[in-house]
Amino acid sequence: MNFENILVEQKDNLAIITINRPSKLNALNKTTIEELHEAFKYLEENAKVIIITGSGEKAFVAGADISEFADYSIEEGAELARKGQEILFNFVQNLSIPVIAAVNGFALGGGLELAMASHFRVASSNAKMGLPEVSLGVIPGYGGTQRLPQLVRKGKAMEMIMTAGMISAEEAKDWGLVNYVVEQEELLPLCEKLANKIMRNSSVAISAVIKSVNANFETNVNGFNVEIEQFGESFGTNDFKEGTTAFLEKRKPNFE
Repeated sequence: MNFENILVEQKDNLAIITINRPSKLNALNKTTIEELHEAFKYLEENAKVIIITGSGEKAFVAGADISEFADYSIEEGAELARKGQEILFNFVQNLSIPVIAAVNGFALGGGLELAMASHFRVASSNAKMGLPEVSLGVIPGYGGTQRLPQLVRKGKAMEMIMTAGMISAEEAKDWGLVNYVVEQEELLPLCEKLANKIMRNSSVAISAVIKSVNANFETNVNGFNVEIEQFGESFGTNDFKEGTTAFLEKRKPNFE
């Protein structure tokens, strides 16, 4: 797969997407967002786990490319947010395979929003995270006002967004925004280790887990009912038959 602003590497069932705009600190522009959508869409059918990261050691994604929308009208601004959420941020959150964000350096604005749309996050010790949009007279538009309170609770999210400040990787871990903090050279190896643990399990069941957990955060959706439905459907899968048979035969399962 050849792209202008991203790199895609695949190791068997593990894929690594690297946002590759180092001169812009990997800032998201329209082209990058569209390329990410195409990569995620392809890999959903051709991989079992995706790691998303940024090139270099300075930035995961240092925000959106402001030069692209500085002169937008009200209608154009709303459409920018609507389309971005649809083709990338919501798309990633609801992808049927796990996405791990390897946050190396700055994750600001749209960068933090992309990390939060991923299913969980691992950060390098030099990472800094924040949503600085109000310092530009605008608000987060790619789901930041919704996902940040889900992860760090309302009060801390309000503080982070209103002050436009950044928090360190350790603070992010303390607040539940990231799962682990490691040195830069250990970041991708840890993410790959976690991915390999995931890939030993049923990808069908993991897809059902993503649907069930996400349902808890959807308006007018009863997450418990979604869990019941997904649990029931699991009984009709080959993975369920293989997993239970392997358990009873005291061997490791061989999932398709």
